[in-house]
Amino acid sequence: MLEEPPVARREGFRAALTNSESGKAAGLAAATLANNAIQLVFTVVFTRLLGATDYGTLAALVSAFLILLVVGQSVQMAAAREAALDSLGHPELLRATLHAWTRKLLIAFVAVVAASAVLREPLAALIGVDDVPWAAAAIPPTGVLWMLLCLQRGALQGLREYRPVGVSIVGEGFMRLLFALVLVGAGMGVTGALLGTPLSFVVVGLWLERELHRRVGPVGTDHGPLRTLRSLIGNGWVPILALFMLASLQNIDVILAKHQLTGDEAGSYAAAAVAAKAVVWVAIGIGLHLLPEATRRAAAGLDPRRVLLRALAMAAVVAAPALLIFAVAPELLMRLAFGPDLTQAADALLVLGAAMTLLAFAYLTVQYMVALGETSFLWVLGAVALAEPFVLTTSGEGIVSFAWIVFGVQFVAAASVLALAVRARRRSLAV
Repeated sequence: MLEEPPVARREGFRAALTNSESGKAAGLAAATLANNAIQLVFTVVFTRLLGATDYGTLAALVSAFLILLVVGQSVQMAAAREAALDSLGHPELLRATLHAWTRKLLIAFVAVVAASAVLREPLAALIGVDDVPWAAAAIPPTGVLWMLLCLQRGALQGLREYRPVGVSIVGEGFMRLLFALVLVGAGMGVTGALLGTPLSFVVVGLWLERELHRRVGPVGTDHGPLRTLRSLIGNGWVPILALFMLASLQNIDVILAKHQLTGDEAGSYAAAAVAAKAVVWVAIGIGLHLLPEATRRAAAGLDPRRVLLRALAMAAVVAAPALLIFAVAPELLMRLAFGPDLTQAADALLVLGAAMTLLAFAYLTVQYMVALGETSFLWVLGAVALAEPFVLTTSGEGIVSFAWIVFGVQFVAAASVLALAVRARRRSLAV
């Protein structure tokens, strides 16, 4: 009997790994990790181009946007869940629905651009970046573009078309860096660095539209939308609230650091936070697979816990080496990555890394709870998110004290939602 050639065995193993659920989740995690690596390059480049103080301003702007973009992320979760349950209909109906949603969002984009231009000064004052009002004005329109991008990704997720979702995540990070470099090079400073984000959304959104056409089909002329965007958002109030709270837990510390710490300290803290949040971005990628798969298993009467356990294990595997580096050589890492002017937060890097690992666990658990249709976690998560800004204002002097409070908040959040997830599963088994 002839033995299978080694090349064929390798190709068969690679195909089996790629087509497995773990392989798909790992692929999406790798895409978000690559995006995070590009974001790290973005931070390294622009801390040098802008300096510590101006980078602190850019970090505050980006953090404000990250909190506001939760509507888009929650809509993506809702669209993925609806598509996974076939609630958006067959491909022609799905394309017609997406087309109608796109048209409404483009109209909204024009209106938001006009309103933001008028309100640019109050927006800048609210974020604490009075010197760059036009950058502040760009945040709401960018949120509209982000929602459109999320709807496209959510539809593809629900259809189990994970590859274009992963490619778009990497492409978004690369285009953001490229456009920001061009605009900063043209003399636009902090505003130019921020505008790279909406421009990347436009390019990636056009590419995803092409992918939807290729994989799902053209927009049917004989079908209207099966669901309105308003109904999708209205029915998606749970993920909207959940992601808003998670985004607040992830980013409010950077905004408050701008007020609690000196300019250089805030810039250094923001740089350390970027490094520490690598595992969170990986968790976001894993969650792209977790939610639709847990939804399908629960709907079919199967045990969805294995999806959550696999997701948590993958996040832990990514976090372990990062935490080791943060413990052994934090100052060297900060100096090599961000320059000698941004090493003040080196002693806080391990604490921040541990805090963000806990947040990653909380994020994945929330995705699991949303997939099961649970809402009990909202009360606990909301209480922790509301308490964090008040607790942070009581921090003692220095970055390390500030970071330890962030860790304590994330510990309470992660422990609470994990405990509720265990209780939810036991309750479902009892029924």
